[in-house]
Amino acid sequence: MTLWHLAARTDAPATGSEAERIAGALLNSVVGGSSEGSATSRRRARFHTLTVQDVRPLTADAIEVTFAVPDDLAGEFDYLAGQHVALRTELDGHEVRRSYSLCRPPRRSSGAASGPSGATVSVAIKRDQGGRFSTWAQSGLHAGDRLDVMSPQGTFTSALAALDEAHVAGIAAGSGITPLMALAATVLSRSESSRFTLVYTNRRATDVMFLDDLADLKDRYPTRFAVHHVLTREQRSAPLLSGRIDEQRLRGILDALVLPATVDEWFLCGPFDLVQLCRDTLADIGVEAAHVRYELFTTGEPGQERPEAGRPVEVREDEPVRTIEFTLDGQSGSVETPISANESILNAALRVRPDVPFACAGGVCGTCRARLVDGSVTMTENYALEQDELDRGYVLTCQSHPTSERVVVDYDV
Repeated sequence: MTLWHLAARTDAPATGSEAERIAGALLNSVVGGSSEGSATSRRRARFHTLTVQDVRPLTADAIEVTFAVPDDLAGEFDYLAGQHVALRTELDGHEVRRSYSLCRPPRRSSGAASGPSGATVSVAIKRDQGGRFSTWAQSGLHAGDRLDVMSPQGTFTSALAALDEAHVAGIAAGSGITPLMALAATVLSRSESSRFTLVYTNRRATDVMFLDDLADLKDRYPTRFAVHHVLTREQRSAPLLSGRIDEQRLRGILDALVLPATVDEWFLCGPFDLVQLCRDTLADIGVEAAHVRYELFTTGEPGQERPEAGRPVEVREDEPVRTIEFTLDGQSGSVETPISANESILNAALRVRPDVPFACAGGVCGTCRARLVDGSVTMTENYALEQDELDRGYVLTCQSHPTSERVVVDYDV
């Protein structure tokens, strides 16, 4: 799944006053106990070159790509179910980065396994209409190839402290199934009393990704895993599961198949319209927002080219500028940006520090997240930060444009 994460959106300027109250990194709750604590705190996003171990067809337009993780990098690739990685390569002379959800549950060990038969990370890549990276991957990516993979990131993870007796529900469309595969397997395997209910919509049966894997989960956990396939362009025996999911159909599915009153946590992943419909409907029937986690895999029109960072900006001597200061890996940097350029913090910082972290550059993956220490900015888009992160002064540097003469951000917290 190409990841475009949506958590909260704001069009209001962010200031540094709230940021001063930050004392440490954002903590995520752990699924399955403290054995995975190393994966829960936000780590510095870094690329590492990994070898493709296997490329497995999922449908005519989707593949699963598995990377081998060597011994010395096992700790860098600990992760929680629901997190994602960014992939980086060069196509036609241009660097291209894309984020994809991890589709396999994390190992219960803390990184002891290694080598080709040990630690791995797997992502699913579905061909996007007009997508340069996903189109190349379908035919141009093979076992033995080497690709840059960023350490796992993301907060689309469970907030439940324990899974005993928990009922988790997921609603996914198309490649939105990818993180839910890891989440479902994790929830079901780590408690003998947990349940997972999945509503999964596709156009046709041939479009269903991980069809055999879903069947295996059902065979392994026949009383605790329920999967309901909704097909929009094929007729199923149950009318409720045939056709596009609109509000009426969604309410029927929830009432008859999911039973919201029994659900402890919700995961929604798909296109904006479906995710928003699910959020609005769940809110209307009384589900608290704190129990609903959601993620998008697209925010634009099919075929729309995704933004890349690194737009060249020239600073003239006679032009008024703003100063951007930043801390990265304990080192301070500074760069001037012309007011007329309306340049993002990320774009400016990349001119003096090429290793500044980013993946999508579109305000959706959260990799470029930093704490605003001083000054003020406006964010053009925000599809990655939770409201509590915004309240505590975090910004997306790829979308943040200085509105004060001096802006100071810190990537290290």
